[in-house]
Amino acid sequence: MNIDEPEILITLLDEAAIVPTYAHSGDAGADLSTIEDIELAPFERKLVRTGISIALPNGYAAFVHPRSGLAAKHGVTIVNAPGTVDAGYRGEIKVTLYNSDPKTPVTLHKGDRIAQLVIQRVARAQFFEAEKLPGSDRGEGGFGSSGGWGKQ
Repeated sequence: MNIDEPEILITLLDEAAIVPTYAHSGDAGADLSTIEDIELAPFERKLVRTGISIALPNGYAAFVHPRSGLAAKHGVTIVNAPGTVDAGYRGEIKVTLYNSDPKTPVTLHKGDRIAQLVIQRVARAQFFEAEKLPGSDRGEGGFGSSGGWGKQ
């Protein structure tokens, strides 16, 4: 196995299931497609089936990301983005889609691309309790501490 291109075993659980594919060379995410027709009303969320299950090697995880085109054109995103698929999970990959548009429902058809699957190496940490943490340049600064939005 090439460490940069892990071999991922996949099972198609439905005749409509599509093997994830990369649209362009160099893409980080492989497209996931729906196996069902769905309609998302304004502000509605639905768990959408992809009809696939995968076996990731230990040391890897898959992350389900929204598709930028669906977000920009229709306001469709993923509620728990990115969703995490652990190496030991063997169930169907499902995507919780959300229509953020306040007025317009969105219809998706069997075979439509609904999300991207990004495969990454992941570290498994060991946690050690400490009475005090070492200092850093950032310290305890949280949201907006780097001078971003809303800072005057």
